[in-house]
Amino acid sequence: MKVLLATDGSASSEGAAAFLTRMAWSPDDSITVFHAVYAIPFHYDEKFYCATLQSIKKECASKILDAAVAILKPVRASISVEIEEGTLHPCTPEQCIIKAAEASGMDLIVMGARGIKGLASVFIGSVSKAVANNATKPVLIVKQQVPVPANRMRVLFAADGSDHSRATAELLTTLPFPDATELTIIHVIPSNFLDVPEQFVLEIDERVKDVVTSIRSREFTEAEKIFEQARSYLGRRFKQIHVLSKVGDPSTEILKAGEGMKADLIAVGRRGSRGIAGTLESVSRNILNHAACSILIGR
Repeated sequence: MKVLLATDGSASSEGAAAFLTRMAWSPDDSITVFHAVYAIPFHYDEKFYCATLQSIKKECASKILDAAVAILKPVRASISVEIEEGTLHPCTPEQCIIKAAEASGMDLIVMGARGIKGLASVFIGSVSKAVANNATKPVLIVKQQVPVPANRMRVLFAADGSDHSRATAELLTTLPFPDATELTIIHVIPSNFLDVPEQFVLEIDERVKDVVTSIRSREFTEAEKIFEQARSYLGRRFKQIHVLSKVGDPSTEILKAGEGMKADLIAVGRRGSRGIAGTLESVSRNILNHAACSILIGR
């Protein structure tokens, strides 16, 4: 597997590098530590100031890369570094990262979730969000958590039976998770009453009880098919697999499940940015914004 680790030298980027040390990489895998020296919009038309700032950023670039490489020292994968001179072809940080991943044929982009304006929160920074939203490659956004044993990992995979979900399942089988990794497959059946005020549900309950019972029966039958489909992919890689079926708002139930099981990673598929945006896209966006743990966005 070819991995692009995008780093800016922040604590969140170092956390992303540390997360990768928890995986069982082999010498056949490669991790490219990437840093972009991109142009800074400047309010004054003074070449001297712009040149000086760029010179300082270039000097820092090697130190940023060295810090990430030092963290990755325990891994068995091949490690390389790459600096992108964004000044030659001006682009934003997220554009530099996405272009580098596509040009090098990367299988996965890994980034830290740098908090907005330095706030210690679960919300991710604008660059991480932009890469997750626009990249054509799978993206792993790492959020810093309390250190846990490196040989154990809990993964929550949100399955809905779509092609995007199956692609994410396939991606999970290619990642070198520790042998002791515990995988939980969750499927959420949307509630038929999400848009009905709670005080009115009892009034209509008798009128729709038979209809809802019939619908629920079909939905749970479909859920079982989705679970079996996911097992057929994931059973080749994971020894410990659990299933969890919920009824309600998908984003809410996935986040609650992740918090309840103290997940290290939530994996969810995402529809492409082109065409009609489906439910899976909105769910992945909500998970990305609000999950306390790291998030894998499959493509």
